[in-house]
Amino acid sequence: MTAQNTTIFGLRAIIEAIQSGTIINKIYLQKGINSALHIELEKLIAEHKLTTSIVPVEKLNRLSKNNNHQGAVALISPVSFYDLEQLIEKTIEENKIPLFLILDQLSDVRNFGAIIRTAECTGVNGIIIQKNGSAPVNAETVKTSAGAAFKIPICKVDHIKDALFLLQASDIKTVAATEKTEDLVYDINLNQPIAIIMGSEDRGVNPSILKLVDFKAKLPLLGEIESLNVSVACGAILYEAVRQRVIVG
Repeated sequence: MTAQNTTIFGLRAIIEAIQSGTIINKIYLQKGINSALHIELEKLIAEHKLTTSIVPVEKLNRLSKNNNHQGAVALISPVSFYDLEQLIEKTIEENKIPLFLILDQLSDVRNFGAIIRTAECTGVNGIIIQKNGSAPVNAETVKTSAGAAFKIPICKVDHIKDALFLLQASDIKTVAATEKTEDLVYDINLNQPIAIIMGSEDRGVNPSILKLVDFKAKLPLLGEIESLNVSVACGAILYEAVRQRVIVG
């Protein structure tokens, strides 16, 4: 299954899209433009904490297929995002043992798509990402997920810490996948309300997040390579959760 990003262009069109609550994946702005409408758009971008890139006009011409973009092009996300607090409440009301996945500024869209696919297959109730600094939910993400991005709730939060506090306030334990521990994931009870945190490809889970989690866990590495691809590691941990919940009970 594939999905296409919807492209909108023109300053007024993008301003109205933001004001109407449209989910915008990313905004591209032309270098060196400083009109009144540009200033208005930049204020809205800052207010709504939207992801932007400053690019040459040639990039905007390609994105808009040479239409009159006025120095601004926006990509609308192909999926809708969920409110985390409402999703937690819904999951608990359905008498499920919550299983959430937090991605701490994962940046590669293919890793993201692969993780979404595995999360859907392992019964994850929702994926949580940060608004800024995370891989976008775009057409490539959806394609790599084999369409799972349409089937599993994805929540965007201002900061990962906000999600941790909200989950912990709902009696959902948090466990970070990190090599900075001696505890193996097999020693952690995943058959309870839990949220698993996976870090970015280059630095892992942010140290400030590690200070707040309930548990830290790692996978055993028996070879000479010091780390696994994040999507592979995530799959191994999620299926350990499945083993504990389905086989062990």
